[in-house]
This record gives sequence, structure tokens and C-alpha cells, in this order.
Amino acid sequence: MPSHTIAIDIDNLPCPAGAPEPGSCVRVEREEDGALVRLRLDPPHRANPVFDAPLLRDLARALGDVERDPAVRGLIVCGREPLVFCYGADIDSISELESVEEATRIGRAGQEIFQRLHRLSRSGGGRVTTVAAVGGPVPGGACEVSLACDYIVLADDPRSRIGLPEVMLGILPGWGGCQRLPRRLGVPKALGAILTGKLYGARQAKKLGLVDRLAHPVYLDRIAADVATGRERLRRPERGYWTWLIDRNPAALAVIKSQARKGVMEQTKGHYPAPLRALEIAADAVRSPLQEGLQREAAALGQLALSPQSRALVRIFRTGEAVKRRAAGADGEKPARFTRAAVLGAGIMGGGIASLLAEKRIPTRLKDLAQHQLDEAQSAHEQRIAKKRKRRSLEAYQADAAIDRLELTREDLGFASCDFLIEAIAERLDVKRAVLGQFAEFVGPDTVIATNTSSLSVDAIADGLPHPERVIGMHFFNPVAKMPLVEVIRGAATSDAVVRRVVQLAIDLGKTPVVCADAPGFVVNRLLAPYLDEAMRLFESGSAPAELDRLALGFGLPMGPFTLLDEVGLDIGAHTVASLEAAFGERMAPSKVLEPLVAAGHLGKKSGRGIFLYGKGEDGDELNPALRRPASAPAVSSLSSEDRVDRMVLPMVNEAARILAEGVVESAAELDLATVYGMGFAPFRGGVLAYADARGLANVVERLRELAASPEVSKREGGRARFEPCEPLVELAALGGTFYGS
Repeated sequence: MPSHTIAIDIDNLPCPAGAPEPGSCVRVEREEDGALVRLRLDPPHRANPVFDAPLLRDLARALGDVERDPAVRGLIVCGREPLVFCYGADIDSISELESVEEATRIGRAGQEIFQRLHRLSRSGGGRVTTVAAVGGPVPGGACEVSLACDYIVLADDPRSRIGLPEVMLGILPGWGGCQRLPRRLGVPKALGAILTGKLYGARQAKKLGLVDRLAHPVYLDRIAADVATGRERLRRPERGYWTWLIDRNPAALAVIKSQARKGVMEQTKGHYPAPLRALEIAADAVRSPLQEGLQREAAALGQLALSPQSRALVRIFRTGEAVKRRAAGADGEKPARFTRAAVLGAGIMGGGIASLLAEKRIPTRLKDLAQHQLDEAQSAHEQRIAKKRKRRSLEAYQADAAIDRLELTREDLGFASCDFLIEAIAERLDVKRAVLGQFAEFVGPDTVIATNTSSLSVDAIADGLPHPERVIGMHFFNPVAKMPLVEVIRGAATSDAVVRRVVQLAIDLGKTPVVCADAPGFVVNRLLAPYLDEAMRLFESGSAPAELDRLALGFGLPMGPFTLLDEVGLDIGAHTVASLEAAFGERMAPSKVLEPLVAAGHLGKKSGRGIFLYGKGEDGDELNPALRRPASAPAVSSLSSEDRVDRMVLPMVNEAARILAEGVVESAAELDLATVYGMGFAPFRGGVLAYADARGLANVVERLRELAASPEVSKREGGRARFEPCEPLVELAALGGTFYGS
């Protein structure tokens, strides 16, 4: 374990070339005849401040000045604006770390700087009342610097979010978070915050005890000054005798750690080391000296930051942030937001899209011919908003406004003022073209027209519509409110301006957009099809669906292929694979084993019967007796678990290599982002192509050829076509290259 005496010159941290001048990142403002000092984080080189080397350097220097000034009695750490504080640690620097020692040193540097702040504070034995006046995003390191203060005052605004999300990046809170949060909240509450990586809204954070005071953003600076100078006295709620007893009782802590570990293993299946390390360190924090705990924390951070899981998660995060910046043009200006939306089709997808638009402050008109569909959409919208209100994700007035913004209609009226229209009707080209052709007459020439198609060509849908440059695909995934990905499909005529506006809309809806070319299946469905079909083929060869689901979960997927098919709907899956077979031929030729179920109306969870049984007393564990193997199929598979996982996963790698070579997406990173956010491909593996790189492309090619030549695959229609490694993959492997070029 590295010693806490690692040599760190925190007043002169090494900064990259071109870094701003020393002292320029933190504005020191003196008030009350010098008794009150504000340290305003305002790095000139960052639109969104992060704790990079220049900002840490200047914070350390500013704290040194306060240490040497005996007149200071109050200290406020704040941002350049009430809702712009700091976005946490510099993620780019994490991705560039080259050794455990370097990562540990960065952990110790941040700890030492925040310890300076703590030692100045009353709670740290110092002479200064320290206050963090924060607002907007306050994640990770921004939360940790706040925890080092005596008090935290948070801007009471929907945009404020505070917490320690480090485990989501495969690391742990390494700048004191694992030590200070348990001391503030008690071990059970702190573990709940650290292990989930949750960011709390203002009211949630106050209720939890994470912050001491809420303030309207306009008054944030003033109230922080009142607290720092003693004009307003805050009393932190007593944690209570039982909390104190639990924190210091080894037997109680052992039970808490055991239960927490069990919960972590259920959620992560042991694939993610960070939550387990954070659990051990945070659970013991209150029973160990602070300096000893910080030492353990920094050592763990050093090891985790270099782990393959963290590398993968950080890359996914960085790619997600990069694609969100795509909406800004060369001038950095964001495109105009949509002001009024229309949604055609009030089914599960259309109703979900309309509900989300209305929640996100866009008045939305939802049209359907069937009144019962409108009624169900309205009910689902109200129930979803009510749940968010109950969880305090929305205040009462916000919930009421979200419900009021959704208008229902069966008439073709009231659409002229809509500047965004999206259809989510039957997945038939003739129907979509007819309906959009009709509504193109009702809306203005600048209204953006989007299709939520999952498999049809955007160009074919746009054919014949006036102003095809405004037609675009916007493919949401079910359930709309939860799935983070939106595929934005650019047609041949779609303008850059429309792409930017729709990308920005996806971001405003809380989604991560990935721009795709207009190709069959786009990205996610094109990759899911061979994966799901190979699971069907393995079932035909004697594998039990529950066993294949278990193997998929063990690989790191969030849901097994059979459970996923039931969730999506067997009819929808059949339609998608039929369109892909029409486009790509025999390598997408599907198994026929599900056809009798679809014909009988056994469509999955929505009908109560699919591959599994659902309903009263049935939770999807029992196999539908109507699902039958071919008479010639073996009762038990002779394949190993490894063989079966490769059969399901490697066709996705093969197809992903084709997608990348065809230019359907711009980069391997964006393709992997789509696989993680759209189909749940194991995030700790970094996505389909990152998995192939880690495994080795030569190994992937060799294994695909083995599978293509195996009797089970080679004798069936399209088997060799699916598994024979594609030319782009073979060429890259022969050159010793990787999809990520490193």
C-alpha cells in the first residue's frame, strides 16, 4: 500500500502545455474587510469546469493564501455561476493514466488539496467556517470538495444534481468521498449513495442529509455568505443513537457489509470490481482514522483506474459526451429547440414518445384513430408522472404541467403550429408514406418530420414527401422512458441542420443519440438479429432457453435472448428479421421455431404467453408448452458453455465489422456506444468491437471459421454465410490491427 507520504508538490502540479497562467483558474474575492473569502472556480480554458491539473493547482494556491491570512473567518467555495460549479474530475486525464503509481499519485494530490480545505474548517479543527455554494451538476470530485467543507448549500433547481457516481466509471470516490460521506450520513445511507452512483436532485439531497441548506439560485451567494459569517446558523440533523451505534458496532457492520455485497453481486454478477472495493473502504471509514482511510482509498483508486473495466466504461462515457456535442456546429452554437410537437400513433411507442416530450417541456399533440389507445396512453402518462412526483423527481407543479402539456386527439386539426412531427404507427412502408403524406399538408414547410421506424428505409418513407431534406429517422427503444439510446437516421436528402436539431432534441429528452446512415436494421437491430436467432438455433439443438439466458447473463448481458424476445414481442422480432433477410439474404435467414407461437397469438409478455408464461402466478420462469423443438432435435445439447456463448456473440462481431466498413456509423466507438446503450452489451467489455479487440482479432477470425465449419452450422441454410468472417475483419486481423487503432 503506498504511503501517505508520497511526494506531491500540490502548489506546483504539473500542467499540460498551453495551460492557463497560474492563479487564473480560481478567482479570489474578499469581502467583510477580508474576513470572508470566496474561491470562485472559473477556469478560462473550460466552458464546463472540471478538476484538471490547472484548476487543482490554483485551488491549492488559493487555499495556501487563506491559510496564511489570520483575518479570514469565513470561506466559500463556489462556481462562476449559481448553476455552474464543477463537473467533477477530468475524465480525459483518467483515460490517459499509464500506471497504478501515477493514478495513486493523482488520488493523493486531490486528497491533500481537499484536506487543506478540511483542516481550515471548523469541523476539521480550524478557525474558518467553510461553505460549498454549489448548483447544477455537482458529481464526483465536485461533491467531494463540498464534503470537505463545514456546510453545503445547494441551488434549489431541477438542474442541480449532486452525488458520487464514480463506480459508474469503474473507479471509486478517491478524493475523500469514501471517507467523508459515511461520516456525514452514516454507513448504510452512504453505501446506498456510493454503490449505486446515484446523483440526487436538490430536495432528495436535502432529505438524505447530503446537503445542509437549499437556496434559490439567485440567492445562493448571499445565503452562503450568511452561513459562512454566522449570520445564519445551520444545525445539521442529529444522526441519532442507532446510527452512531451501527457505525461503530463490528457485528452490525458485518451484517450491513454482507447484505450490501450480496446486493452488489446480484446487480453486477461480479463483473465490476469497483463497487466491491468501495464497499470495503466506505463501510470501515468511521472506525478508522481519516488519514488511514484516505491512504486505502487512493491505493484502490490507483488499481481500479487502470483496470480493463474502468478503461471500457470511461471510453463509453467519453464517446457519449462526444456525440452529444455533435449538435453544436462549427460555431459552437446549439440549434434552435423545438417548441411544439406532434406524435402520430398512441401505441406503446407513440404514447411513450409523447409522454417523454410532454415531460420535457414540449407541448405535444398525440393523434390516434382509436379512442382506447388514446385513453391508455393518457393513463400511462399520468401514472409515470405520478411515480416521478412520488419519488420527488418532479415537484407537484412540474408534474401538473407535464400532464397538461399532453393533448389527445382523433382529429386532423391543430397541427399547423407544430415544428416537430414523429410517427409511430404500423411498421408498413405503404401506411407510413400515406399518413406522412397526408400530414405533410397540415404542417408548415419547415416542420421536421421524423419516423420511429425500426427497420424501414428513411429514404423510402421520404420518397414523394415535399421537402425531403426535413425527413429523418428517430428510432427510440422500448421502454421509451428508460432506454438511453436513440438512433438518429440520416436519409440521403436529410439536411445537416435537421440532423443537428434532432440530435439536440434527443439530448434534451435525456437520451444519447448515435447518428446512423439509412441502412437496413441501422445498428442495434442488425446486431440483435443474428444473436437472437443463434439462440433459437441452439434451442433447436437441445439447449434449454433458461440455460441460454443464464449463459448470456454470465457473459454480462442484462437480459437473456429468450427473455429479451418476450419483452420486445415475438411478432415485432419476426417482422424485423424478415426485413433483414430481404436486405442481406441467407446470412439473416431466421429459424422457423417461433412461427407457430406467433400464429397462435403467443407474442411474449404483452400477451401473457411467449417463449415463457406470464400472468397470475407466472413470472416468466416457466417455459410455454407450445414452444416445440423439431422432432429430430436432441433432448440435450452436446456443446460446451463456451461454444454456446461464442455461437451467440461472435456473429454480432462479424456483423459489426460489416456495419463499420459500410460507414453506417462514423467510428468504432459510436458503434460500441450503440451496442451498450441500445442492447445492453456488457458495458464492462466496452461494446462489441472493444470486446473483439480485447479477445484478439486473429482469435475471433479463427473461432468464426471453426464455427462456420462445424456440422451444426455448415449444414443449415445461411449458417456458413453468417459465421464465415467478413473481409474487413479478416484484413484487419491479418494486419495485426484493431478496431480502435491501438
